[in-house]
Amino acid sequence: MTEDLPYSQACENNKAPILEKLKAIFITPGKVLEIGTLTGQHAVHFAQAMPHLQWQPSDHPEAAHLCRLRLEQAGLPNILPVVELDVSAPNWPVDTFQWAFSANTAHIMSWSEVEQMFRGIGERLPKDGAFCLYGPFNNQGEYSSDSNRRFDQSLRSQAAHMGIRDLVDLSALAESAGMTLAENHPMPANNRLLVFRRSSS
Repeated sequence: MTEDLPYSQACENNKAPILEKLKAIFITPGKVLEIGTLTGQHAVHFAQAMPHLQWQPSDHPEAAHLCRLRLEQAGLPNILPVVELDVSAPNWPVDTFQWAFSANTAHIMSWSEVEQMFRGIGERLPKDGAFCLYGPFNNQGEYSSDSNRRFDQSLRSQAAHMGIRDLVDLSALAESAGMTLAENHPMPANNRLLVFRRSSS
């Protein structure tokens, strides 16, 4: 059954190390909004391992269909029906959640969409919640590896709006949305897991 499902090798490779970190962050019962569910591999793996959570998958209206069959086949009671979420839309279909998670989206979105994602999460994130963002990131304009440099060049050759984002810019964006970069975890394959929390002020 699974051979016909949309599949990402990157998701398969990174789901275990990401889960190890998320288990220490998503420790209390609550709803997790996943932005950019894509194939649904993360949603199934994480929801199965953390049954105390309600996992809310979402994706852009043009891509939301990609995860539906996998999520239906998984049949997990704590995975909610996928919703169509355009981060640039003024109204989101999900208004309340305890946690937010997104993997490998910031370098695909336009910068304006990244701004809208942070703003939308910042408006809804409770004071004891967290937003976890996974992917490759630069630091003060510097690439973390030659492979990330090549990946960034590949992204920009495909579309001018894409590219690896910088930690400095994301931190400033988080501050403007009422959040702070609280944790910065190194991950395999030159990726990182950034954890943003509500600013104390």
